[in-house]
Amino acid sequence: MNSSEIITNNNGSIYHLCLKPEHISCDIILVGDPFRVDEVSKYMNDVEFIIQNREFRSATGYYNNKRISVISTGIGGSNIDIVINEIDTLVNYDFVKNKYKENHKQINFIRIGTSGSISKNIPINSFLISKYAIDLNSQLSSYDLENYKNDKIFKLPYDSQKFFYCIKCSESLHKKFNSKLINSGITATCNGFYSFQGRKTRIPLKTLINFDDLDKLSFENDNVTNLEMETAIIYGLANFLNHNAISLNAILANRKYDSYSPDPSSVIDSLIKYTLERI
Repeated sequence: MNSSEIITNNNGSIYHLCLKPEHISCDIILVGDPFRVDEVSKYMNDVEFIIQNREFRSATGYYNNKRISVISTGIGGSNIDIVINEIDTLVNYDFVKNKYKENHKQINFIRIGTSGSISKNIPINSFLISKYAIDLNSQLSSYDLENYKNDKIFKLPYDSQKFFYCIKCSESLHKKFNSKLINSGITATCNGFYSFQGRKTRIPLKTLINFDDLDKLSFENDNVTNLEMETAIIYGLANFLNHNAISLNAILANRKYDSYSPDPSSVIDSLIKYTLERI
């Protein structure tokens, strides 16, 4: 492997995350906001370290005697591409022999994130587990999806000419984190917050998202319920690399009712506690 492909820093850590293999657990909580790493790690015991480079902040500690890592990804699919690939490299690359190992270690990725509902049935201040995720802007298209044989990644028709790639979550993690306290649905992952999600600013939009059409998309009795910017990319890369992934969403906005949570911090904190109790 060329040194320009797998880049390490002078201290041996991976290029962007600045982590070494011994730093991370097999159970990794992903958050977008670097400050949210501290909001998770404050509930941990014996935090081993806190490392930050750019928007990537990481900590590893213990919750109920279980070793857990929490890593911030920043915003969007491009950052997810960095984080998932670098974590996989840390656990599955032999830095001495300079090649990927033959036997691959499996990681559990648990996303704790925020999201906006496009369904009248998913209110603000609620939780939602992403049973499926749609790559709405084809962010995974740089990977060879057509020749990737996996029943968890499939084409979901939108109309007679268009389809979206849809990716299923880990069944084992869904069973672990699902409950009567959390809604379930299909999450649409967009490549941005404003134009890609149909938010109007002073710049005219070329294409408006038709929420009425989007939330009619369904699979196995689940409808498209919410919009965010990371889940489909996490699910796609996790499936490609044979890892497990689940996305847990704090619903802070409802686009149908044009409403936003009056206390988003408490909703996110409640979701953090919900996650840690089940990890």
